[in-house]
Amino acid sequence: MKKRSNPEKTSRDNPEWTRAMLAKARPAREVLPKIFGTRTAAAMLKPRGRPRSPDSKVAISLRLSPDTLARWKATGPGWQTRMAKVLRESV
Repeated sequence: MKKRSNPEKTSRDNPEWTRAMLAKARPAREVLPKIFGTRTAAAMLKPRGRPRSPDSKVAISLRLSPDTLARWKATGPGWQTRMAKVLRESV
């Protein structure tokens, strides 16, 4: 069944797209290159985000008693790093 347009929701400023309009449509970066910029093929292959650390960590879930956790947190900022160091040295 073909979807019928609702005349109350249509507007001259924003008409419903026809197949012909869709066929003529172009990507925004072609129409407005100053706004959207043009990315080269090399730029598209470049990885984004923060580079991977050679010393990457693994996230885990660890249950500790409240008093143990409070004592570590009381040592100030960087308590997680200090805890990891103590665990590493104990192995």
